[in-house]
Amino acid sequence: MANETPDDAILANETLALAVELLKRRSLTPDDAGCQDLIAARLQKLGFHIERHPHNGVDNLWARKGTASPAVCFAGHTDVVSTGPLDQWLSDPFEPTLRDGQLYARGAADMKTSNAAFVTATERFIASHPDHPGSIAFLITSDEEGPATDGTVKVVEALKARGETLDYCIVGEPTSAAEFGDAIKNGRRGSLSGTLRVKGVQGHIAYPHLAKNPIHLAAPAIAELADTMWDEGNAWFPPTTWQISNIHGGTGASNVIPGVVEIQFNFRFSTASTAEGLMDAMNEILDSHGLDYEIDWHLSGKPFLTPRGPLCDTLSEAIREVTGLTPELSTSGGTSDGRFIADICREVVEFGPLNTSIHKINEHIAVENIGQLAEIYEKTLEKLLG
Repeated sequence: MANETPDDAILANETLALAVELLKRRSLTPDDAGCQDLIAARLQKLGFHIERHPHNGVDNLWARKGTASPAVCFAGHTDVVSTGPLDQWLSDPFEPTLRDGQLYARGAADMKTSNAAFVTATERFIASHPDHPGSIAFLITSDEEGPATDGTVKVVEALKARGETLDYCIVGEPTSAAEFGDAIKNGRRGSLSGTLRVKGVQGHIAYPHLAKNPIHLAAPAIAELADTMWDEGNAWFPPTTWQISNIHGGTGASNVIPGVVEIQFNFRFSTASTAEGLMDAMNEILDSHGLDYEIDWHLSGKPFLTPRGPLCDTLSEAIREVTGLTPELSTSGGTSDGRFIADICREVVEFGPLNTSIHKINEHIAVENIGQLAEIYEKTLEKLLG
């Protein structure tokens, strides 16, 4: 099916057709570009109550059908990252193109096809189970690829304030590694960043006795921080790591001792540690070196973990039935919006397409996997609510 267009007969596939409509929209973060309107219109026809939660230019959609438990939520994002150099794409990244069994577009894998599969799976499930027990919800944001300060977290805060909780949530992030269906993310590490400023005394480099070089002063502490075993991890997570991302010091002149050095760092931490404990431990090390310092902290996400249980087992069974693969449970990778949803939901997992092309030039997804993804989500609903 090389160089096919979205008008070809294959787009009779309802999930593929909706994915193409979403992919045509230039929803560069935090612009939703009308994607949530498409989703909301489909859900409203199914009897979902639709709520909009806009914040600082970010569009957020909360939709729910029913009020009873168990409540199953599909969570995702409509924003995408920038395209990169357009001349390196084989086709326009916002003109979805079918080529050799793959659908090419920005957001094809991360994660507009998951959004489409959420919708069509729900439509089919409700058509066959119009009086299903429990409830189904959607939480969709346009601020996942950006700072994530006005997106899912704001909706979760609103739900939490009115006492609304969830039982199960599937986030449609691309989790598959080598084969579609080979991995489920059942947790993620937390991310704690900071900017450390170690103060010294600026002076002429030829008169070091009249100055205090903060880079020299900080060096032994940096070595200790880099060598510290913060925790041993646990059965689901590797040990916590501390890494420097940037160091800035000096005026740019070669004959001036700087008065301050600024160090940007990050902890990726497991459920074996807490953000507060890591902050205290780092301060203790810095204090032991007698440094004059200050730290600006930023906690972008706490770790979360969903052990084996109803959601992991049910989703795994659905994946096996569709793909023949037994997925691995994994907590690897960066953060996701699951970190926010875990505050109001007892079981949160992520499952979606192959992640090999995400954020890359010529991002794509196998057409076959799009239909399989919707089938897996539908089967999961069947097993949880059918």
